[in-house]
Amino acid sequence: MLILGIETATIQVGCAIGGYEGVLASFHAAKGRRHVETLIPAVEFMCRHAKIDLDEISAIAVDVGPGLFSGLRVGVAAAKALAQALRVPTIGISSLDLLAFPVRYTNRLIVPAIDARRGELFYSFYRQVPGGAQRLSSYQVGTPEDLASELLARGEDCLVVGDGAIRYPEILTDVSGAEAGDATSAFPSAASLVELAHPQALREEFVQPWQLEPLYLRKSDAEINWNAAMER
Repeated sequence: MLILGIETATIQVGCAIGGYEGVLASFHAAKGRRHVETLIPAVEFMCRHAKIDLDEISAIAVDVGPGLFSGLRVGVAAAKALAQALRVPTIGISSLDLLAFPVRYTNRLIVPAIDARRGELFYSFYRQVPGGAQRLSSYQVGTPEDLASELLARGEDCLVVGDGAIRYPEILTDVSGAEAGDATSAFPSAASLVELAHPQALREEFVQPWQLEPLYLRKSDAEINWNAAMER
């Protein structure tokens, strides 16, 4: 079983293919935020060099967020279109789950934090369990100060990863004493997406393409600006 993973929740665009042998090929680019122009050519490039035909794909996995609105729409729309064209099922996985996965071996509390713009973060809390990382809270949106207060109140060793940790290190680490991850853990990875999706695919935990929905957590800037204009 081969799974195609699509990752567009942040400024990074990524795709990967893998199965029981692990990740066979991957592509990531984090410059320019040209999600529409980058994604499909990246998938074609990756398949060509890995010598894999799209009709060999058994399922499509996609990052459903939270993250950037435009990026999420591109990724989910592409996953739906490819799945329908190939007549394969889909799997949706959260960007915060993907950030926690690569650092799952730490004994510290894992806190993925994605820059949500407007001075806010998307975040959640995870802890190492056999075979992975278990989410301990709901997916949340709040200010860096909100997250720093929560970390301080927990009073335990924490590892904060994601581009939110890189953007607000003085708040998240100086105030709470948490350790911030480096650039290698800044963005959700399409390779992690394939790895997390594979056991779900084996258990046939699929959704149909039309059931995929982005996880936004808040209104888009356009909706916020429109509502503000209508209230004037």
